[in-house]
Amino acid sequence: MSRIGNNPVAIPAGVTVEVNGQVITVKGKLGELTQEFDAVSIAVEDGQVWVTRPSDAKDHRAKHGLYRSLVNNMIKGVSTGWTKQLELVGVGYRASNQGNKLDLAVGFSHNIVLDIAPEVIVETVSDKGKNPIVKLTSHDKQLVGQVAAKIRGFRKPEPYKGKGIKFVGEIIRRKAGKSA
Repeated sequence: MSRIGNNPVAIPAGVTVEVNGQVITVKGKLGELTQEFDAVSIAVEDGQVWVTRPSDAKDHRAKHGLYRSLVNNMIKGVSTGWTKQLELVGVGYRASNQGNKLDLAVGFSHNIVLDIAPEVIVETVSDKGKNPIVKLTSHDKQLVGQVAAKIRGFRKPEPYKGKGIKFVGEIIRRKAGKSA
């Protein structure tokens, strides 16, 4: 039995969940999300969402916990939202934004200008003496992670000096340099 899949998902106040055929729709104060599903059945009862599987087939067992987690992430997203923070580590590394355009200076001969999806809110924090931080916020967890991974991909942290774009709290495994 799936321990995750068997747990119900509580629906907080202000969030509505609708199931139409093979599509689940979650609406809340921060937005609306939809997700198609198969191989499981989803029911809304007494302020909780239950995900059940029809049999113990391998495909059904695999998707049982998956869709329960996706529904949980959708409900958390429309009620409280998801946030990822990226830290720019390096001399001269800067970040600024105007609306949903992110401008990164990360050691290339030119700045990287990135148009970010309208569902994601971008905020940059540049304090003197601290590394610049890019803060991404949205109701869609998958979209926030995808945008954060794209930004991080421009200059991944390297193991010798630790320079690059990393997640806040991420620990970079350092290597020793050449020994003289």
